[in-house]
Amino acid sequence: MTRPAKKPDLLRDNELIYGRLLVVDEPHLIQRYNKALVAFGLEPTKLTSFQIDRTGFSPEVAEECGDYDYLDPNEVNRRFIILTPSQIDLPVVHTAFSNTSQLMFEFMSKNQRAIDALTIKDVIYGEIEDSVPKVNDIEDLLSINQVEFKVLSAEDVLGKAAELGKLVDRLKQEPDAWRDNAMLERMVDLAKVCGDIRENALVPDQVIFRHNAYWTSHFGGLYVFVDPDMTTVISDPAAPGFRRSRPWQVSYLSINDADKVFRFLAATGRLDLPRASWVETSGYLEHRAEMVVRALIRDAEPNRNLTDVDKVWLQTWIHGHADLIASDGNFPFLNAAKREIAQFGHLKLEDVPPRQRFLVVRAKPDHPDTWLTNQLISDFVPQDFVSRYVFNKPGFYKDFDGFSDAWRSHVVDVLKTTYLKDKAAFRARLYGLTD
Repeated sequence: MTRPAKKPDLLRDNELIYGRLLVVDEPHLIQRYNKALVAFGLEPTKLTSFQIDRTGFSPEVAEECGDYDYLDPNEVNRRFIILTPSQIDLPVVHTAFSNTSQLMFEFMSKNQRAIDALTIKDVIYGEIEDSVPKVNDIEDLLSINQVEFKVLSAEDVLGKAAELGKLVDRLKQEPDAWRDNAMLERMVDLAKVCGDIRENALVPDQVIFRHNAYWTSHFGGLYVFVDPDMTTVISDPAAPGFRRSRPWQVSYLSINDADKVFRFLAATGRLDLPRASWVETSGYLEHRAEMVVRALIRDAEPNRNLTDVDKVWLQTWIHGHADLIASDGNFPFLNAAKREIAQFGHLKLEDVPPRQRFLVVRAKPDHPDTWLTNQLISDFVPQDFVSRYVFNKPGFYKDFDGFSDAWRSHVVDVLKTTYLKDKAAFRARLYGLTD
């Protein structure tokens, strides 16, 4: 995944990129991190302080070595470095697959006791290994049904624990094994490293996990949704392997075909369609309308200073640019939708142009794919940079790189005063999310 050498300081200074990471500045932890880097064939870091995410990725180390993919060399079989169990509470800030974060969380949750015990003495590292070494076409992606965590430790505590476990079993099962002094001495030496393995579970219990719905940066961005009888791929039709195989198992939709994408999401129960029950209490349509107007201001006056913009100013701007508002059509549509929902309790979407349908829907909050669906919706509503930031950070950062300095400042100000102020409350109100 291509990354510039540095993201704009404006994002970093306001914790809009690489926020909530763990600072690593204790010499023994840096030493352990370096042992993992060397095991991966990488140069050890010379930094005396850096930050890491849930996977152990560090933006500072990435900048030092000039490679943001140092833990993701082929954007598949992702590497990880675990210094502390507390990494489970961190975000994942750089990945080619949207479900990397969830897979790491599941691995660390299922193996909490082993990780707690191992990281007291050692660093845990390895790969999230799947069935392909490199992704050349869509079929390679679809062949990944599950992943296996290949787990190692720098001091080989894992290997020594496994050896000690076998010797303990031998001692229990072979009547004369206790007479083997060499074996008993070896057990004592191993126990000095591993401790009492009857009390401390040092070997992870579960290392294989399902690889379900996800977004990946491959081929310019590609979505995979998994249903009982069909897997659906949504991407640019130019992606290698698009519509090439298994039509009875795989449905291919163009990311450019808003109508088919919308119908798929609606038919599979992934959408909250516009109904008064959630629209009127969430402020969702009002939020969308404001985002639409802000985007029109950006296009019309890209260098305008918007620091002190308030709702009165926005309303004045709307009245003064009535022709532009009318020709774009989205603001009038949202106002009409609000009136129709207030009158009838719902909005008929049959006659609404496909792209505008995405303005008035959100992902169904209780669906397992709700975050992924909201990410896909945001691809059809790029004007809403807040939703882009919440659910689609790769898309947001790409957009941000193309913004003028004035608009970048404005975007940061809006995010700070809306989403960052109380993330959980904002997600609950607008998107119905409770976690």
